[in-house]
Amino acid sequence: MTTHPAGSIEQHPDIVEMRARYEAAAETPVAQGVTGVIALTGLYLAASPWIVGFSGLSNLTINNLIMGVALALLAAGFASAYGRTHTLTWTAPIIGIWTIIAPWVVAGDMSTTSTIWNNVVTGAVAVVFGAAAMGVAAMRKNV
Repeated sequence: MTTHPAGSIEQHPDIVEMRARYEAAAETPVAQGVTGVIALTGLYLAASPWIVGFSGLSNLTINNLIMGVALALLAAGFASAYGRTHTLTWTAPIIGIWTIIAPWVVAGDMSTTSTIWNNVVTGAVAVVFGAAAMGVAAMRKNV
């Protein structure tokens, strides 16, 4: 059995090349725009109960706050270290899907016109741009 000194896998040529490819893809203007929209979507989602006016619905307010902060933090990770966080891009569309269905499934029926419109539109943006973030690595094949 071959053993490797601690941390040697990080220096493997294939891993170094893969990270370089992902970092190069993440530096494109399209990728930066996608990441920016995801971050803004997360910040809006977190603040939306107070912007739209349903902060009295505490369960949905807490849900949107937590999901929005999580989405914004994910976007910060994608922007700062895409080579190490690209495997988490699938979570952005999942957060978007959860955001869409949350008014109906969060404890107690929270579906009002304002919560439905807010969460469906915000969730759809998160799904579309999350899927785009998943495709960033495929945008650029060569470094």
